Amino acid sequence: MVNRLPPPVDASRQPLRVGAVQYLNTKPLVHGLASLGFDVCYDLPSRLADRLARGQLDVALIPSIELFRGAGYRVVSDACIGCRGPVMSVKLFFRTAPGRVTRLAVDEGSRTSATLARIMLSERFEVRPEIEVLPIGAGLDDTRADAVLLIGDRAIGSHRGSFQLVWDLGDEWCRWQGLPFVFAVWAASAAVADVDLLRIERVLAAARDSGRANLAAIASAEAAAHGLTVPQCLSYLRDNLHYDLGPREREALSAFYAHAVTLSLAPTGLDVARALARST
Repeated sequence: MVNRLPPPVDASRQPLRVGAVQYLNTKPLVHGLASLGFDVCYDLPSRLADRLARGQLDVALIPSIELFRGAGYRVVSDACIGCRGPVMSVKLFFRTAPGRVTRLAVDEGSRTSATLARIMLSERFEVRPEIEVLPIGAGLDDTRADAVLLIGDRAIGSHRGSFQLVWDLGDEWCRWQGLPFVFAVWAASAAVADVDLLRIERVLAAARDSGRANLAAIASAEAAAHGLTVPQCLSYLRDNLHYDLGPREREALSAFYAHAVTLSLAPTGLDVARALARST
């Protein structure tokens, strides 16, 4: 049974500017959004966070770490991008043992995953490597860093090269903390009116539910473009990803924030419960 999305918004009202991501893992969250009267633009997660901070967007799917760095952001949906085990699309490739990493190359599109990698290297192996930003379009062979972080579509699948170890960062966190992990959340700036927040919350939840009900169709449409078979694509969307921001996910975000503060990767003194509170 296919879930129905809410009717389009009133055309007489100024459309909300919604920022979304075109990674494969976000397809179930944005299923049908553009047809509902929203001004949807697509960009990298890190760039969406910057555009939200500059007031160029009203609502965006941002890296979860940016929820703690932004000024007055509010979570506006119980839809998210998370995992409860291997995520497959966030990987850390090691050319040396984790405890000997002195230089870490991080995907330009990443902020949450880059923070997570630094937390795990510091707290598990007591190393704080120099950071190198890997430009979009660059690959594993374009850096000689001791460890290389890739996210999204570039991380999926097999990779050539000599690596001592490859971490699936979602799985590593889940086994280390005994909690799920949340990579991205829908957030709004403080300037967005409550009436609009209520409207967008309903639509984002419905879009997520519609996407989840149509995973097979999404996999069929997207598999080839991402170098996957349809069964592989469906398995990734259905089994590796989790789309609900529930109590355990909120607990995980609180734990992530606390670890980030320890390394001065997030500001201190944040009321996490308030940051995670939805508009309803």
